[in-house]
Amino acid sequence: MNILVIGLGSMGKRRVRNLQFLGVKNIRAYDPQPERAALAAEKYGIQTTSSFDEAWGWPVDAVVISTPPDKHMEYARKACAAGRHFFIEASVVDDGIGELIEQMKGKSLVAAPSCTMRFHPGIRQMKELVDAGEIGPILNFTYHLGQYLPDWHPWEDYRTFYVSKRETGAAREMVCFELVWLAWLLGQPNLISCMKGKLTTLDTDIDDAYQILIRTEKGALGHLMIDVISRVPYRTIRLVSENGLIEWSWTDQIVRLWKAGADGWQDMPEPPQSSEPGYVAAEDMYREEMAAYLAAIRGETPWPHSLEDDLRILDLLAAAERSSDEGRHVAV
Repeated sequence: MNILVIGLGSMGKRRVRNLQFLGVKNIRAYDPQPERAALAAEKYGIQTTSSFDEAWGWPVDAVVISTPPDKHMEYARKACAAGRHFFIEASVVDDGIGELIEQMKGKSLVAAPSCTMRFHPGIRQMKELVDAGEIGPILNFTYHLGQYLPDWHPWEDYRTFYVSKRETGAAREMVCFELVWLAWLLGQPNLISCMKGKLTTLDTDIDDAYQILIRTEKGALGHLMIDVISRVPYRTIRLVSENGLIEWSWTDQIVRLWKAGADGWQDMPEPPQSSEPGYVAAEDMYREEMAAYLAAIRGETPWPHSLEDDLRILDLLAAAERSSDEGRHVAV
């Protein structure tokens, strides 16, 4: 299998590492910045170029699109037109995804929008507990994600890449990133209410905090706090029912279960995970995501998150922002 990675920033380099870990030999990559292309060639021993025409002329079976979010659809449409499978990093901009869905009709291609957190061991553990009804129906939940924006890429100025642009802002992106797995875990939201704003003195024109209330199709009420303010990276959730609680902490790497009538908390530590210097998130879930992409291309298992699913997430973001702007609940 010949794979082309488009974009060699933080995520593009990570995808090259993932594919090499999985034993893929024929990896090539493109980045419009010649220095990035050269550094990746040296570090990973792959062929790279800063000419897209050259890259597109290589033998390519599948594409991994790791560009800034506002460039995703441009390359996805090219891949679709060329009959090449494509993976897209997390979406935040609806830049023609509906048109891409139409373009995909009748094609036997794998279109793989990212759903990284669905491969995280803690989230998978919670999914098993919820689906098994370990504490009965989830009635309410609260979730908080926080990480200080300048710490996202300590090796570069946060003002110079896409997370500081209004359309592709970091907190805005993370609303979508987190809703992908929250909707999978707890059911699709059908009512949403939001307050968002620029709260910090950071030199950006983005909303750096989103406070969101949702009701799911299953009737649960939930609260999400997404911010790029917290100086300590933070991800934690609590699921509540009449019969117990489920908690998960990203930093503590543990799922905890409390059931009425049981003797205290049951701790379920996550297995050890592999880390890469300079990255907050471990490599394992990204490796599993790439493995699932390869398996889908081989026809072994379907990709779990469709373009239609991704469009639904983008619709939720739009509804949340409309709620904040108009000061009202929004049905979705």
